[in-house]
Amino acid sequence: MTSLLEEIERSFAEVSGVDQMKNYVETALAEGIPPLDIIQSMRDGLSTAGRKYEQGEYFLSELVMSGIMAQELARMLKPHLQSHKNQFLAKVAIGTVKGDLHDIGKNLVSTMLSSAGFDIQDLGFDVPSERFLEAVKNEKPRIVAMSCLLTIAMDEMKSTVDRLEQSGLRREVKVLVGGRPITSDFAKQIGADGYGADAIEAADAAKNVLAR
Repeated sequence: MTSLLEEIERSFAEVSGVDQMKNYVETALAEGIPPLDIIQSMRDGLSTAGRKYEQGEYFLSELVMSGIMAQELARMLKPHLQSHKNQFLAKVAIGTVKGDLHDIGKNLVSTMLSSAGFDIQDLGFDVPSERFLEAVKNEKPRIVAMSCLLTIAMDEMKSTVDRLEQSGLRREVKVLVGGRPITSDFAKQIGADGYGADAIEAADAAKNVLAR
């Protein structure tokens, strides 16, 4: 079991491609390894790949490929993840904020939230605050979830929370934030209700804010 999880982690860390990763994951599932353990190995491998990109060891092409691998893994695991819709069903409007075109992390969070029983309204990427407000007005989600990968887009999260306050809509929704540059301290500073460092934590954070 451990060796398979290590191979899955290595496949992401070394960006070895979709086919090799799928072989490891299919074997792991056949052997009864829990999907959340597989996701943890993916997360560890993606973190390594991200550090290598930041240090100049990897190019953008490797980072894009690691994202493609992550999306394929999420697709493979979705049927195997337990759903608890009767306990946690709520609508979530999720999007990558304006100024950021990255949606890999957002897509993984959407998959985890959906598997946990949440009804997902995916707003896409480069989403302006007006679009989040429009979703709250028209779709009545219980949660607004915002993601970003670029530090230059972090201010857009604060802008969206501020506009929710100004419009009187803030009391109607819980706000979750996440992404590589986001911290729990930043989430508190902008007035968010919760923070997830990754897709697994995001699903837990969504359940927690609903329970408050």
